[in-house]
Amino acid sequence: MEENLEVDYSKIDLLIEEIIKDVHSYMGNVSEKLIRDTILKAYIFTKNAHHGQIRKSWDPYLIHPVEATKELLVLKPDLVTIQACLLHDVPEDTPMTVEDIAIIFGNEVAHITSWMEKLSKLKYRWEERSIWSLRKMFIAISEDVRVVFVKLADRIHNMRTLEFHPDKSKRERIALETINIYAPIADRLGIFEFKEILETLCFKNLYPEEFIHIKEELDQLTEEQNIFVDKIRDVIYETIPAHIPLIDVSYRIKSPFSIYKKMQRKWYENVKDLHDLFAIRIITDNIPHCYEVLGEIHNKWSPIPNRFKDYIALPKENGYQSLHTTVLGVLKELWSSRAYPTEIQIRTREMHIQSEIWVAAHFAYSETGQSVVAKDFYWVSQIKKIVDQSKEQWDTEFMSSMKIWLFDDRIFVFSPKWDVINLSKGSTPVDFAYSIHSDLGNHLSIAKVNDKIVTLDHELSNWDRVEIIIDKNRKPLITWLSFVKTTRAKDTIKSTINKSNREELIEKWKLILNSYLQNNYWIALDKEVSILKNIEWRILDTKDKEDILVQIWNLSRKPVNIIRWVIEKGNFALKRVIENKNNPKKIIKNKESVSPEVIMIGWEKNIPYKIAHCCSPVPWDKIVGYLLRSWVTIHKINCPSLKKWNVERFISACYWDTENQKNWVTIKVEITFENQLWVLKKLTEILYKMNLSIEEIKSEKSWDLVKDYMTLETWIDDYYIFERLVERLRLSIKEFKEAKLIEIK
Repeated sequence: MEENLEVDYSKIDLLIEEIIKDVHSYMGNVSEKLIRDTILKAYIFTKNAHHGQIRKSWDPYLIHPVEATKELLVLKPDLVTIQACLLHDVPEDTPMTVEDIAIIFGNEVAHITSWMEKLSKLKYRWEERSIWSLRKMFIAISEDVRVVFVKLADRIHNMRTLEFHPDKSKRERIALETINIYAPIADRLGIFEFKEILETLCFKNLYPEEFIHIKEELDQLTEEQNIFVDKIRDVIYETIPAHIPLIDVSYRIKSPFSIYKKMQRKWYENVKDLHDLFAIRIITDNIPHCYEVLGEIHNKWSPIPNRFKDYIALPKENGYQSLHTTVLGVLKELWSSRAYPTEIQIRTREMHIQSEIWVAAHFAYSETGQSVVAKDFYWVSQIKKIVDQSKEQWDTEFMSSMKIWLFDDRIFVFSPKWDVINLSKGSTPVDFAYSIHSDLGNHLSIAKVNDKIVTLDHELSNWDRVEIIIDKNRKPLITWLSFVKTTRAKDTIKSTINKSNREELIEKWKLILNSYLQNNYWIALDKEVSILKNIEWRILDTKDKEDILVQIWNLSRKPVNIIRWVIEKGNFALKRVIENKNNPKKIIKNKESVSPEVIMIGWEKNIPYKIAHCCSPVPWDKIVGYLLRSWVTIHKINCPSLKKWNVERFISACYWDTENQKNWVTIKVEITFENQLWVLKKLTEILYKMNLSIEEIKSEKSWDLVKDYMTLETWIDDYYIFERLVERLRLSIKEFKEAKLIEIK
């Protein structure tokens, strides 16, 4: 860029004025003149150093360090940290050096900017960071935690502007790095606002469709949210006696990423299914009043058993303190006459500050605007101790001592050229191929791991060396969707598969769904597949129903979720049955046979309950819960006793068979081998590795061939297990001839 380039800095100048004002608001014992002079000194230096540089968004480069500093103010940093944040890119992107910064701004500021320059170079070829980069990050924390404050603020602004980066694959890599490194570190440091911001921005970039879906559903809840905001303060103030000071009454909504994770974990289809979407936070002045507030809350609303946590008496490991309780009946008119659970958190002002910015809350400010770390700053001192003791045994002892596995869901593998590729745990050679390039995945023919040919569903381990052999005539198979782990692989396979298979696959899934219904619910599909006419509160036409079947075959939906919807929220009174040759019998379980996990109460498991004697509901009856002091009684939805009781104590409940949760798939196959010794042993070893249980086996032998008729079961919801089995048989047993799928259900 030309040095004399005219750049409009007026908006950035205004932003710096806002920063100065905000810093003065929390650093009351420091003179406003000192704050202004200190910040402007770094700002002007940075402006001159970066003059003429432009970001990919076409903004002046200066906007980045200033916006990062604005993000940083959440932590109420000292003046040294603010100066370092403004200067953090100067040594890397301009002719000015760390030594120049030390001369002008002092050694503390230079130390932080020096670490920022080191951390910026940890970009090794470029999936995500390895244990080496994690080591450097923890060394930085142990030397001066303010380095990480600046790095997190820097990453937040980079994530906010990630959309301007033209390279989609690099955007994904940066987002993966962020969600696997920076968000967990913010979490460990107790900086939950930073953690939530980073996770939301990563979610938006990595799973754009899911993000948009959840965002749209949250937007539809705006009216409920507004009612909640308008009424909650009045309700709480009316409930709590006047002698207990209420410093603040607020609420929070789950973040989109937290909602997504819970929907995946609980099999929810819609955001509205989450009954802890809103939570109330009450802040008072001291610990005795926290417990008084708790008593008043429990007097007014019914607490749910096993949902009370006293983190004041027993703080979490990181020092977090608060009272947590979940009650029924708070603003029940928001949704319906039936009460839904609402979480309430009660804490003091000091506990709240610590919960929001735990590490930063341990700093006090001198009159010069510098910070002093409090004596009880345990976390950082422990890291320093562990780092100092682990000079020679980083890779094992360091991570073991830390007890923090940020990579517990990631693995690192090598390419043939020894480049390090980071993948999701459980990834396969197919995931590896697509992580390199879509063409490599689309034409994958043979995979080698550590120089040995493996099946394409082979699960990779840390530090495997993977080689892909391609065939230009090969195309991706639909069966790959049943075992790949990475989003990139799944999306590319779906978009590449020939759409001409649509009709064939729809018919296949009609057969599978029909078999499942006949065997489990004694009902058959009709020609119009009318059982799917009402899904997710929508009336579906023929194409919509076919789309549901297509989503099942490409594994975007689980069949069990569709069945669950039909049973619990549809119009079908299905009864679970078992076959007893010619006489199907309805399963009847008495109350003693029902495990605690079978009944979901308020869409939660493990809440104490008892089966009501007045109506004696059995599995697959429509039921409702009635909250008593220590448990919930379970009644049929039409139980006459319910008419006499307080409607505010009703809570949603449903039976959910734990066998269904396992999602058993049964296949019957005919497999033909050459009649040789050890074939059956090889076959059973393969079945064991694939988690396939042999329920029944029958063999027919001739002089040169043997046919095995087998009934196999797997708890994995994998309807492409037969195709995967055939691939393994071809690769591993030279005596294998052919296999036929007789039935799948």
